[in-house]
Amino acid sequence: MNKYELPDLPYGYDALAPVISEEIMRLHHGKHHQGYVDNANKAKEKIEALNDDYSSIKSLLKDLSFNLNGHLLHSLFWKNMREPVENNTPPSDLETLLSKRFGSLNRFRELFSSAGKSVEGSGWVALLQDENSDLEIMQIENHNKLVLNGYNPVLVIDVWEHAYYLDYQNKRDEFINQWWKIVNWDNVMSNLKT
Repeated sequence: MNKYELPDLPYGYDALAPVISEEIMRLHHGKHHQGYVDNANKAKEKIEALNDDYSSIKSLLKDLSFNLNGHLLHSLFWKNMREPVENNTPPSDLETLLSKRFGSLNRFRELFSSAGKSVEGSGWVALLQDENSDLEIMQIENHNKLVLNGYNPVLVIDVWEHAYYLDYQNKRDEFINQWWKIVNWDNVMSNLKT
């Protein structure tokens, strides 16, 4: 069985400060993301060991779905970020795509931020690309609900409390506003399929 592994961060734990503190990065990456990897591996092992006993398959598939999606979303999330930049703007090609689809870069940011601020409970916001290369903003509940299969995620933000609470307490909107300073637009551009 191939095991899922915690990816290395493309930067140090302190690289995203002051937007995201070193303490949050160590907990978020080393504890939370590692937990999703470990639990996805456990669920996968149990599923493979079932043979013909499928009585517990529903629970195991739910565990695998939750933890594997948590792992995959976090893996993209880390790459979607970089050291803080005050006037952080996308490459002109990406800005043109976003403006064409959403009206302007500012309008895209407003819509994406609003989606993040309005996630009920724990979850994510994703910029997804469909099979026609059209871009859509979607909320993802937890890690695995409301996800559209077949869509290519190009930009995600984690709005679970563990992603921001130590730095921003219950001010999710402030976290999201600051997060734009650390978006790695080059990575977002590289995630687009042409």
